[in-house]
Amino acid sequence: HQALVRARVVYGDPQLTAHFDAVRREIMTLPREGKTLQTEVREMREKMRAHLGNKHRNRFDIKADEGGITDIEFITQYLVLRYAHEKPKLTRWSDNVRILELLAQNDIMEEQEAMALTRAYTTLRDELHHLALQELPGHVSEDCFTAERDLVRASWQKWLVEE
Repeated sequence: HQALVRARVVYGDPQLTAHFDAVRREIMTLPREGKTLQTEVREMREKMRAHLGNKHRNRFDIKADEGGITDIEFITQYLVLRYAHEKPKLTRWSDNVRILELLAQNDIMEEQEAMALTRAYTTLRDELHHLALQELPGHVSEDCFTAERDLVRASWQKWLVEE
């Protein structure tokens, strides 16, 4: 159900859109056992990392490597699925920035952490877009974005390992 967190209708019949939104909300607000969900999300990310992780020595893949964009996405998806049963407002948006805002507004994540993850996400995303516009691959020197990566790793540990 992780994909539903990001799913949205871009264009379509209003009735179909309303039906999709209702089904999405219904599935996302199902009660979930925290430890089980935590394990499932973590294992899915580990599979992706093993399959898609950076194959370039001394390089950081902005999207796929540990501490990158995908880790932030998985954190937000986990938290929405974990807490949407208690706080259905978490299902309103599908983008990471607004989800992080909602997590802070609903007292699930400290505002400081949400703001820091938002900054890390937008910084990494902007660099990825900048590289794409130059038709360059989405990896940089492993020395880049160390503060952002450390922050994302700490948040990952907090939400998907320790809890």
